[in-house]
Amino acid sequence: MAEGFAKTLGKDKIEVTSSGLEASRVHPTANKVMSEIGIDISNQTSDPLSAFNADDYDAVISLCGCGINLPPEWLTQEVFEDWQLEDPDGQPIETFHRVRDEIKERVANLIDQLS
Repeated sequence: MAEGFAKTLGKDKIEVTSSGLEASRVHPTANKVMSEIGIDISNQTSDPLSAFNADDYDAVISLCGCGINLPPEWLTQEVFEDWQLEDPDGQPIETFHRVRDEIKERVANLIDQLS
C-alpha cells in the first residue's frame, strides 16, 4: 500500500521501489482496499532486499516494526523511518482500511519532507 501511495502521491517528485527481507506479493485484501480509492497495486511485488544496494537510496522506510531486522547499512541512510503500523494480515477489512489511511498520511508527510 505504501508503494502505491508513494507512486501516486509522489508522481514526478520521487522514485519508489519496494522490498522485503524476502520476495512477496501484495495481499489480496490490500489490493481490494486500494482499488476502492482508485489505486491499482495488483501488479506490485516486494523484491528481496538482497537485490538492492543501500547506497542507492536517500530514504528507507520500514513497515510494521521490521526495521530491527534490517542490515545495518539500511539503517544509516539520510532518512530512515520505522513506521510502527499494525500488520493487517488476518484482520478484518476495517483494519486494512485504517492501516491504509494511516499509510496514506505518512506517505504524504514523507513526500513533503523529501520535496
